[in-house]
Amino acid sequence: MAQMIEGWIPRTRLGHLVNEGKITTFDDAVNTGFPIKEPEIIDILLPDLSDEVLDINMVQRMTDSGRRVKFRAAVAIGNRDGYVGFAEGKDLQAGPAIRKTIEIAKLNLIKINRGCGSWECDCGEPHTVPFTVEGKAGSVSVTLKPAPKGLGIASGSTARKVLELAGIKDVWTRSSGQTRTTINFARATFEALKGTTTVRIGGGTK
Repeated sequence: MAQMIEGWIPRTRLGHLVNEGKITTFDDAVNTGFPIKEPEIIDILLPDLSDEVLDINMVQRMTDSGRRVKFRAAVAIGNRDGYVGFAEGKDLQAGPAIRKTIEIAKLNLIKINRGCGSWECDCGEPHTVPFTVEGKAGSVSVTLKPAPKGLGIASGSTARKVLELAGIKDVWTRSSGQTRTTINFARATFEALKGTTTVRIGGGTK
């Protein structure tokens, strides 16, 4: 049974169902049709999530009252077994910016489909993307293609971190645009992973 969070007072219908132990898995929570608006729901249903700070930068903006400085963070989260989230957020200090962004990423969590979609491999295990998918963010475009078992993740470091958190072990990637823009590169990779959920597929997926 999922571990409850001491002191948490749910504010939504779904939160109450989870807190009462009536919803015990992320999939069941999604199937209710209720939006996930409280990060505590994810903490209970997927307690083994890891997070990775992909980028933290100081940004400045001029206002009527003068120059305002904030920190912008980009964070990916996942359980390395089919669940992944991504978000970016801002705050006046670096630490709070990271914590806030992690909370937002939990609310953006998705379950991806994995499979053995490469013609070079017929192991039947869910180790790669089930078919070719593409994601875009800003000028960056990322394409993920099924790869045979043992290849590993053939990508840049930013995309690799997101893919590892999602539980992808083998994949071919192709990217274009300003890939040095970490946030867009990460978001494009996340958008590509979202594409695995849009097509119904058969055996060999998880």
